[in-house]
Amino acid sequence: MLDVRRLRLLRDLSHLGTIAAVAEAHTYTPSAVSQQLAALQRQAGVALLERAGRRVTLTPTGEALVRHAEVVLAALEAADATVAAARGGLSGTVRIGAYPSAVRTLLLPALVALGRDHPALDLMVTELDPVAVPDALRDRRLDVALVHDYDIVPVEPDPALDSVPLLDETVYLAVGTDRHHTGDPMRSVRDADWIVGSPGTLCHAVTLHACELAGFRPTVRHHADDFTAVLALVAAGQGVGLVPQLALGRPSTGVALVPLTIRRRTRIAYRQGAGGHPAVAASVTALRTAARDLPGDERPAGS
Repeated sequence: MLDVRRLRLLRDLSHLGTIAAVAEAHTYTPSAVSQQLAALQRQAGVALLERAGRRVTLTPTGEALVRHAEVVLAALEAADATVAAARGGLSGTVRIGAYPSAVRTLLLPALVALGRDHPALDLMVTELDPVAVPDALRDRRLDVALVHDYDIVPVEPDPALDSVPLLDETVYLAVGTDRHHTGDPMRSVRDADWIVGSPGTLCHAVTLHACELAGFRPTVRHHADDFTAVLALVAAGQGVGLVPQLALGRPSTGVALVPLTIRRRTRIAYRQGAGGHPAVAASVTALRTAARDLPGDERPAGS
């Protein structure tokens, strides 16, 4: 029988790419991870790993075993959910992750509701970029998380995770009030300086792609990941940028907001098989209620 803990390490190597990254995720030494993977290979009796320069990669058999590992790990999550439901009552730690603009708008009312309805739950919140969520869920650093993508830059689903739609929201073009536009809003700012997210973030990718769809490459003047900072820079005449509805807060003096057809889509994610866990289900319910109660043009997905 193959060792489940070693299968998890193999699965994580497939996702993270290096033994060092797997070791860091599990707080092991790289040597310990290598030893466990070597033991798994001996158990299997076939080659699961091979050298590619200085890196270790998975063989086709190793990749196939990772797909089986995903099924096994999801079944274990479902078994844990069944046991938790049989115990009755809601208690224990629930680790929830969310991107910054969702923390203050969606997560705060959900936390209040969870604390009121299930006082034995120990709620822990982590603010992080959605690109970091899959690893955090797989590594069990999170139990539930809010992730998003954009309709023009969809994100491929992660096979280790399940998710349910939560919210669709409008994305706005933020420009100075002294700037006039006619026709297509994006094309009207093709010659403007742009304020975009840091390279490697989804916000950076969506801005570049939106500009590309409008037929131009933006002149990037500033990088800012905090939408409050983006709006402040726009108000100061430093450029234009894209801002989703949840991040707007109070209207900024000197900023005009032009609605675009682009939508940001938020989902509630958790490990595959964990949807039946009472704490996860309660978190999903609280977040959906918070989304329904949002003001403005944000709306629950599918409404």
